Amino acid sequence: MKIEMIVERTRTGYSAYAAKHPVYTTGKDLETLKNNMIAALNLYFEEKGKTIKEEDLKITLELSQFFEFYKVINAKALSERIGMDQSLLAQYIKGIKKPSATQTQRILKGVQQLGSELAAVRFLL
Repeated sequence: MKIEMIVERTRTGYSAYAAKHPVYTTGKDLETLKNNMIAALNLYFEEKGKTIKEEDLKITLELSQFFEFYKVINAKALSERIGMDQSLLAQYIKGIKKPSATQTQRILKGVQQLGSELAAVRFLL
């Protein structure tokens, strides 16, 4: 069971709500927010005997929030990888410009391909 949590930036940090359940929470940073999501969902599902873990979450972020949450991803390298102008991607990330649905899918596809490649990596022992 994947529970979609929609994340939004606020003046004091972040907020999140479940797309299909009456669950809402906040956090000063994204890591705190994720922990609070799990705690709030577990309170909601407690009577049903379900325990929610991080892998049960489907977190939906805006592009700028994604890059803040996953700081390990280098936007410059990603822009080169997907063939997008670096300054344009930077403007999307900073919220100066809003990407079209096509551009958003292009960025998402690049991130997902990178994730698949990283998941397949093995080191010699």
